[in-house]
Amino acid sequence: MTKTAYLRPSGSGRAGLTRPMASLDGLLRAWLPRQRWFAGKDRPVTDLRLLSLTELFPGCLHLLVHAGHAGGHGGHAGVPAPGGTPPPGDIYQLFLGIQEHPSPRLGRALVGRAQDGPLAGLTVYDALIDPRSAQLLLERLRQPGSAGPLRFETDPAQPVPAGLVPRVLDAEQSNSSLVYGDEFILKVFRRIQPGVNPDLEVPVALAGQGCERVPAPVAWFRTTRPRPATLGVLQPFLRDASDGWELALHALATGTDFTVHARELGRATADVHLALAAAFPTGAPGENGRTAAAMAERLDAAAHSVPALRPFVPGLRGAFSALTTCDPGPPAQRIHGDLHLGQVLRAGREWFVIDFEGEPSRPLAERRSAQSPVRDIAGMLRSFDYAARQRRPWRPEWARRCREAFCGGYAARAGWDPRKKHGLLRAYETDRAVYEVIYEARHRPDWLPVPMAAIERLAVRGD
Repeated sequence: MTKTAYLRPSGSGRAGLTRPMASLDGLLRAWLPRQRWFAGKDRPVTDLRLLSLTELFPGCLHLLVHAGHAGGHGGHAGVPAPGGTPPPGDIYQLFLGIQEHPSPRLGRALVGRAQDGPLAGLTVYDALIDPRSAQLLLERLRQPGSAGPLRFETDPAQPVPAGLVPRVLDAEQSNSSLVYGDEFILKVFRRIQPGVNPDLEVPVALAGQGCERVPAPVAWFRTTRPRPATLGVLQPFLRDASDGWELALHALATGTDFTVHARELGRATADVHLALAAAFPTGAPGENGRTAAAMAERLDAAAHSVPALRPFVPGLRGAFSALTTCDPGPPAQRIHGDLHLGQVLRAGREWFVIDFEGEPSRPLAERRSAQSPVRDIAGMLRSFDYAARQRRPWRPEWARRCREAFCGGYAARAGWDPRKKHGLLRAYETDRAVYEVIYEARHRPDWLPVPMAAIERLAVRGD
């Protein structure tokens, strides 16, 4: 019997789940806060509990662990959840390799060497960064079936070939991604919330609508314990694509025109919104009062954390108050939820939209709810502003032209013009800018002037 065999939970009791923590508790408490996808960096881990453990294959353990926190702020990347109330903790998905004689090439994958418990003397590492483990995970995804509480499912119409070489993408923030043979990309959700993740639900639904703007999932896996939840999604990889952020920065650096791209991106966004409205139930306009109250609550929490916001609070509140009297706008519907230039890819002559997970700081039920499509539009307009301010002198005129082109392209496809919903657009842009302020204040203070410039504009002039 291998040493890892002693870690398998026995029956339905908790004894089998407590024993491995004797080896892993100290290692994970030190390792988790150093990971980019760990949401509680400003909150000490006060409790670490193992919720689920499965031996995927010899030497590789799949775990769901609950990290409890004390103090600090809740939310992804330190951004407060709506209302500013911190959650009691977070659930994380881990793939841990266990070896007696580890490869010296593990490098940043190393978690540590267990000193106590059933794994004493063995080396623990992040198995997703190990090419062998990553290949075995793909093989597991290729074949539908179960492993303990884990369920692996595939689209039989889209077979995945064997033997694809894996590599880890370094650009992820809140998740981990593996690319296989430049043909498929596997997104592994790190912070888990019970329910169907929109990054699986939405692309499947859009594929059913014939929408080709979003790569359709070919395989996915989920868990039934402790509660049903989506764990990862495999999709086609657009190998020759460039993301919108890179393209925008290149246009700014070379002085080339970006308005044509921006207009086409507006049309692509409208295509996705139209498909979403057809795939999911829509709501009626008229929830602006509740939306305004939620925005004001987030503003109060942000101003408490970032004093630089406080002089602008009255003007920003005015943007939210105007929601109650302005045009209610288009019907509420499913949206992207976190749309910006980094969430779109251009391959050939076409734009594609990716990452439908939404803002991970928001509760899953909120991310799956019907919302105004203006939220997505505001996110993209703020992204143009970010790009224009990446180097001095700042280029507000570049951002203005891109905004106009994007909205024009959207209007041509959607049948309504965001620019004519001034009150709605100002409120949603303001809400997004408030989100950006608190994020930059905590994680990239040098970038704080970017959203603060928008805050001043939106509060004083209401543009």
